[in-house]
Amino acid sequence: MPREIIMGPNSYNRALHRYAILMSVLTGGLLTAGALVTSNDAGLSIPDWPLAYGSMVPPFVGGIRYEFSHRVFAGIVTTLTVILAAWLWRSEPRRWVRNFGWLALATVVIQAVIGGLTVIFRQPVAVSVAHATVAQVFFCCMIGLALFTSRWWQQDLAPVDDTGSPQVRTLSILCAAATFFQLILGAAFRHKGFGIAPHLVGAAVVTALVFWIAGALRNRFPSSPVFVRCRVLLHGLIGTQLLLGGAAWWSRLAYRDFPQPMPVMVMFTVAHVVVGAMTLAGTVVVALVSHHLLHESRRAVVAPSRAQEAM
Repeated sequence: MPREIIMGPNSYNRALHRYAILMSVLTGGLLTAGALVTSNDAGLSIPDWPLAYGSMVPPFVGGIRYEFSHRVFAGIVTTLTVILAAWLWRSEPRRWVRNFGWLALATVVIQAVIGGLTVIFRQPVAVSVAHATVAQVFFCCMIGLALFTSRWWQQDLAPVDDTGSPQVRTLSILCAAATFFQLILGAAFRHKGFGIAPHLVGAAVVTALVFWIAGALRNRFPSSPVFVRCRVLLHGLIGTQLLLGGAAWWSRLAYRDFPQPMPVMVMFTVAHVVVGAMTLAGTVVVALVSHHLLHESRRAVVAPSRAQEAM
């Protein structure tokens, strides 16, 4: 699948791209810190916000160490996001990318406020689920910025026609949306909003969609290195996530009579949450790549024009 590659003058900023990658990694670390809070039942170990027991630094014992570490990590990521948004505003020539940087900053600020509300209102399910959900959105924003600032994204790539049905672009959006909804169901289950059944149904739907889009990519673009990587990414993430989901559920059943979360249960649950976030980010990347590379089907374009000629 030959493609011409033409870089615009001074369009690629290596330092900015590496900083965006660093922010993606740190955001993944922040998700891990948040999952450690929930999995260790440490959400209300600090009963006030924004202070901690009325001070800047509380005693570092028990569940407090998880909750306070999460707050510190969140503060660092928020500060670094301000720097990223300002950097994009000063040096990024594409206006929509600059605006996306401000959107990412607004998302992390909203996330911090919702996190405070979970403490103030003593972890109501709706607020806790919103906190977990916005965290996923912010992670996807960081992954998106890392992609948008990459050299590959800024190359002038020859578009490819997708003559299959349904379009890969449509499938990719559907898969990302279903994965996002599935993560909402997972957050509601972890925060005891309802049982495991809706989450299991959602997992089955997402798995089916992942295999559907991966099959479409394999059949329609077998020689495209980019779409081969997308397929491998989707298969690897969904396979790992299903294994971790089973392990996390087993650990809950095995240690349900223990008075506090056991390390093995915490480990599997945290890994399941983090890989779930990575799975959502993976489906978003596939959607973005598909919209960047693929044109609308020629059949879809030709059919309306013939219908107009017949009228």
